[in-house]
Amino acid sequence: MLQATPLTDGWILRHEGAELPAAVPGCVHTDLLAADVIPDPFLGLNEREVAWVGRRDWTYETDLDARSAHEQTDLVFEGLDTVAEILLDGQLLGRVRNMHRSYRFDVTGLSGRLSVRFASAYAEAEAVRGKLGERPAAYAEPYQYLRKMACSFGWDWGPTLVTAGIWRPVRLEHWSTARIARVRPLVTVEQGAGVVELAVDVERTRVEAPLTVEASAGGVRARAEIDGTGGVVRLRVPDVRLWWPRGYGEQPLYDVELRLLHGEDALDVWRRRIGFRSVELDRGADADGTGFTLVVNGERLFARGVNWIPDDVFPSRVTRERYRRRLEQAADAGVDLVRVWGGGIYESGDFYDACDELGLLVWQDFPFACAAYPEEQPLRGEVEAEARENVVRLMPHPSLVLWNGNNENLWGFRDWGWEQRLAGDSWGEGYYLGVLPRVVAELDPTRPYTAGSPWSGSWHRHPNDPAHGTHHSWEVWNREDYAEYRGEVPRFVAEFGWQAPPAYATLRRALPGEELAPDSPGMLHHQKADDGNGKLRRGLERHFAGAVEGDFDRWHYLTQVNQARAVAAGIEHWRSHWPVCAGTVVWQLNDCWPVTSWAAIDGDGREKPLYHELRRLYADRLLTLGVRELAIVNQGTEEWAGVVRLRRMSVEGALLGEASVDLSAGRRAVARVGVPKEMAPVGPKEFLVADADGVRAVHFPVPDREVPYPRPEFDVALVPGGVSVTARTLVRDLLLQADRLDPDARADRGLVTLLPGEEVTIGVSGWKTPDAAAARSALYCMEPSR
Repeated sequence: MLQATPLTDGWILRHEGAELPAAVPGCVHTDLLAADVIPDPFLGLNEREVAWVGRRDWTYETDLDARSAHEQTDLVFEGLDTVAEILLDGQLLGRVRNMHRSYRFDVTGLSGRLSVRFASAYAEAEAVRGKLGERPAAYAEPYQYLRKMACSFGWDWGPTLVTAGIWRPVRLEHWSTARIARVRPLVTVEQGAGVVELAVDVERTRVEAPLTVEASAGGVRARAEIDGTGGVVRLRVPDVRLWWPRGYGEQPLYDVELRLLHGEDALDVWRRRIGFRSVELDRGADADGTGFTLVVNGERLFARGVNWIPDDVFPSRVTRERYRRRLEQAADAGVDLVRVWGGGIYESGDFYDACDELGLLVWQDFPFACAAYPEEQPLRGEVEAEARENVVRLMPHPSLVLWNGNNENLWGFRDWGWEQRLAGDSWGEGYYLGVLPRVVAELDPTRPYTAGSPWSGSWHRHPNDPAHGTHHSWEVWNREDYAEYRGEVPRFVAEFGWQAPPAYATLRRALPGEELAPDSPGMLHHQKADDGNGKLRRGLERHFAGAVEGDFDRWHYLTQVNQARAVAAGIEHWRSHWPVCAGTVVWQLNDCWPVTSWAAIDGDGREKPLYHELRRLYADRLLTLGVRELAIVNQGTEEWAGVVRLRRMSVEGALLGEASVDLSAGRRAVARVGVPKEMAPVGPKEFLVADADGVRAVHFPVPDREVPYPRPEFDVALVPGGVSVTARTLVRDLLLQADRLDPDARADRGLVTLLPGEEVTIGVSGWKTPDAAAARSALYCMEPSR
């Protein structure tokens, strides 16, 4: 039987005569941090102090003894970041240049000093650029010239920390006769039965040895002969339970085992978990354009999505537990789809395992983002090799439902001046419309592929045409008020978002000793977006003009309110237009360091108000209220029938009118009812409230700066497990910033609007010394204009 020996101990890191202990898996930055050679680049302005690390060459070394009683021993690297040569006692084993691939070297019978010499990623990228010519990109760093995590070079939410190292596990594999080189599982459903077709490739030391594979799943077993170096074994599992996205059913998973046999002797074994489900992408034309609707097990879905970036700029630090925690946060917010964005990585199996278990659909980008990528060698061969490996690696996961060729590159070619600058040079089209769809069609025909996001499906239309395929809505954040989200109904909104700073405790940790202000040195350094603070300021001025001058705490609160309201404006509108619009994917769920960004969960894992707002926006039941119309959104499995209570209120708390409206929305459907004319708010002092079965919508017809809010009055009391707030006036967008009470404290809800006499209990965990006065000091809400 194949034996694997992890190589985790005894590594050192060498650089210019210095020698440090090294952690494997890991990277140069984390080793330098552990040895106190560099300061924490996440704190203050330290990112600048460590920029030199990415410009240097580094060597990892350890002693290797590959002697074994087996016929062959392989040295296996699951991931090397990025450009390296591997030597044993000075003899070259091989050279590598792709972070997204694994590597295997025959070291049978050898022993000695193993060295992995990493060249600077900058040097490699600049060399390729010099050979192939300049290509345009959204950022000045040369990330498109090598197969490495693009956001390692910085992004409009991330630091420039260009890594190197053995970032995934490394091991020795000892084996005899033959081993399993690859298993490609095709999982389908036929007339209630689950079908698993396992295409097996083997590597041999003995050509003549007769080999058999035996597979099992769901109590069914089957055998097949290996003809040369490959074979296929097929299982048909009767009466399987279907795997469903969360909210649509359960997520049963089946263990699949495949053993490679020589006679009855087991030589190697491959084990995975699979789920039985069907997935389609409906891109049919209709009266509204060209659709983009995911269909799982025949059920058409409105995708409630978030974009995922690497959860740490040093991905080797992201543990299985951290993946699980972050994805549970997504699921708890009502999310059912996670898009793995193309400027990052193919995540580890731990990520996809958690998505399988939680019922989170995965949209997987191939790692191309916001740049023109050369298609010549050496890149072209690397792209196909990495795609082939990762398609097969991720195929067993039922959560994976879509392959996407790139992020914004087709759009960039058409709209960002690339076509003229390239003057006929290659830029990646051959990958997105040639190599990648061919690889997916050959290896994983059970899943749909789309060439890019955004992509209208044809060069005959603008790539970002909202009426066709996927759409990225960035004009609103960049130039307009978030009310403009309501001006169109895209078929699928794959990116949109609004910025806000991280939680207060996160800022205090990241900027120790700094007097916080929107434009203080650390705040500006931890704001990577082009004119990010200007866009935040203009967004506030449209709603709260003059309200935050010189008051950081108020600015911090209002920017977070604006983020939640902006995303709400989009999702409420687009969900109310299902099935024309078939999904929203918020930019973004998470952060890779402490930064002002579009994330719902900040770089320290703390939930912003946006996170809690997503729980409302992505709930099965949602009310969307305007002056003339109420939309009843029901994504549940049962009809939603009942009565909506409408109230026309004054900001002083008076009830000015009341009406009851029957509601009836079928399963997975949207219904609309008119708001009686007499209920329409008149002037800035009035607003409208709709309540049905515990679901509330509130509509103010004018911006906050025009609303004559009363001075908020409310009572605060400690209750078991939290804080109770009772309103004596209108209290709009009340927020308990629990991390101001204790850095470890978390509140179980975000923004809440209370009418006079209403009470809310906010659960608080992790608060070591509860105190009512402290709780009051951490409560924020809308106040009269200053």
